[in-house]
Amino acid sequence: HGGAAGETTVPSGVPKFLVGGLSGDIAPEVGVTSTPVIDPASNTVYVVSKSVNAAKTTYYQRLHAIDLATGNEKNGSPVTIAGTFSGSGDGGTIVTFDPRMENQRSGLALVNGVVYVAWGSHEDVAPYYPWIMGFTYDGTSITRPFITNVLPNYSQGSIWMSGGAMAADSNNNLYVITGNGNFDAANASPPNNDYGDSLLQLTPSLTVNQYFTPSNQAMDAATDADFGAGGAAVLADLPFGSPHTRLIMGGGKDGTLYVLDRGTLGGAQPPGSGDPAAVQKLALGNEIFATGAFWNNHFYIAAAGGLLNAYSLDTTAAQFAFASSSGTLFNFPGGTPSVSAAGAQSGIVWILDTSAYCTSQSKSCGPAVLHAYDATNLATELWNSAMVGADAAGNAVKFTVPTIANGKVYVGTRGNNKGGVFKSTTTSGELDVYGLKP
Repeated sequence: HGGAAGETTVPSGVPKFLVGGLSGDIAPEVGVTSTPVIDPASNTVYVVSKSVNAAKTTYYQRLHAIDLATGNEKNGSPVTIAGTFSGSGDGGTIVTFDPRMENQRSGLALVNGVVYVAWGSHEDVAPYYPWIMGFTYDGTSITRPFITNVLPNYSQGSIWMSGGAMAADSNNNLYVITGNGNFDAANASPPNNDYGDSLLQLTPSLTVNQYFTPSNQAMDAATDADFGAGGAAVLADLPFGSPHTRLIMGGGKDGTLYVLDRGTLGGAQPPGSGDPAAVQKLALGNEIFATGAFWNNHFYIAAAGGLLNAYSLDTTAAQFAFASSSGTLFNFPGGTPSVSAAGAQSGIVWILDTSAYCTSQSKSCGPAVLHAYDATNLATELWNSAMVGADAAGNAVKFTVPTIANGKVYVGTRGNNKGGVFKSTTTSGELDVYGLKP
């Protein structure tokens, strides 16, 4: 889904500086990069696409509302994404959304009928901003009632979370973690609405309700240690009587997993303070490029170059303790796990090793490997797709997450594509489906 006639997805033949830096992290093309979201009530799939005109001079980003059954555009779809916000980052008093420079990488979120979309950078090539927009669709037209820019006075501060979608709570508040950028929100006078390296709670209308900024924010920004490299996970409410009943967890490149109270995030933590507002800090020892999964009072996550770890939650004290780990290392970028279970029984943690993801910064190119672990003890690996040649998946895509539905596990891959242009190999994309054998 590109757009009007004559437009295409942004091909690898376009000079990389027009859509990113020199690394070619997204290859072979920039088209639909983020994970779409489905509204089951209306059978609508929402997708953001990026395209360029035939002359390769004008770029577009569009939100599409697609019929789930037919794959056809619905009435009033797509809509061209545009917007402005008050800020001095462009040198004046207004900053303008630039569809060429903005990278729509984090997954879409559907909350209370609103599709929320967030942006960051292509390989940190300025100018770029952490835009967030909310869209509604009434079956006839797509409108954009909500828009914000959470670092409008500087060109920094991506929202990407390694592809993770914004989290939401039962009050329809949204949670995002930003990347490297200026922070001035604690200033007494303007500018004081720039939130680099911060976890934000946003109202449904996209105003910042509260936030948490770690005490090492300045160091994170200076050393490219994005707090927002990983995603945010909202946990189920803890029992009444716990000192903290509403928790959220997230972390990034500095290797610290922060456990925070959604009711009192705590704001800016003084440098050198040790983050007193944090309920707990878990030192993973490796950079986090993932969003954790929570099941049966256990939290699962695999940092880059580390093991898949499980942490058990004491709901009375609202404290986590290490529980178990896998015997397998997950090289960069680590992995975001998914859990299947029959209620509180028969838990299986599914996770992909996508370290051989084929594009220019990958050390190799090869199949994604799907692993299954006993959720009560990660030292017990039940199965993986590399055990038998016939089970091998297609070539890996960085940051891919296993999807569990219909009693099966679905894995999106490159097929046998090795990062080259479309149709450079016989299979330029492949969905692998795993289930119980007859």
